[in-house]
Amino acid sequence: MLLLSCPDAPGIVHAVSGLLVAERCTIVTSQQFGSALDGGTFFLRVEFTRTDGGPLDLDALRLRIAPLADRFAMTWQLVDPTRRLRVVLMVSRFLHCLNDLLFRNSIGELNLDVVAVVSNHPDAGRLADSHGVPFHHIPVTADTKAEAEAALLDLVDRERVDLVVLARYMQILSDEACKHLEGRAINIHHSMLPSFKGARPYHQAHARGVKVIGATAHYATADLDEGPIIEQDLVRVDHTLGPDDLAARGREVESRALARAVRWHSENRVAIHGNRTVVFP
Repeated sequence: MLLLSCPDAPGIVHAVSGLLVAERCTIVTSQQFGSALDGGTFFLRVEFTRTDGGPLDLDALRLRIAPLADRFAMTWQLVDPTRRLRVVLMVSRFLHCLNDLLFRNSIGELNLDVVAVVSNHPDAGRLADSHGVPFHHIPVTADTKAEAEAALLDLVDRERVDLVVLARYMQILSDEACKHLEGRAINIHHSMLPSFKGARPYHQAHARGVKVIGATAHYATADLDEGPIIEQDLVRVDHTLGPDDLAARGREVESRALARAVRWHSENRVAIHGNRTVVFP
């Protein structure tokens, strides 16, 4: 599967499809998008197989694609769509997103190899154990934050992790950690930000009489909660619901939005373009 972006120009699709034909490949699906609103950038996602049904030699194909990528100034990645991403799930005390991801993965809805659950609290240990996933309790205090992040990044590198999911992990990653995980860390938060920042956002929302609540899944960056958005979800609410009811519905939309974002990333459907994304359905 090939995902690419580049300055829009004539002949890109023809060049890519011609190369795949020359390599005895058959295109299964092809999706593209180009718009002057995105600075004249062209995006393309192509799934393909060998015409003889044999395995793809991705390393050889990368060598063939490289000159074409240079010609069109492409940012690109070529992946095996059957490969399971190696993932670390991070959580604090609210376990709904973690539980949802582990369950979806257990029934085959997600194609992940969850190599670890990491938390700054011990609460998630039993849930991780129930799914046969190693649990790492890494406490975080103001005095130990640097050591905790070093332990996390050591785990990420040692386990060759492809994606870190902040499934309601309530610690702020440092600029250095965000840089290390650039493009491979997904966070979830209530989409009422920045209107209701800080503690007890659903109580704040209730006090203001909001009519919708929701959640936003985005890539983690050094700009807190400002990374490229992958997915958003919402639900309508009304005056009959109290703060706890809003929080319960918030947990539902947080879980849904995060699961979709993780699935789309794992299927290589998300192209990052500056502080935005193009997501191929």
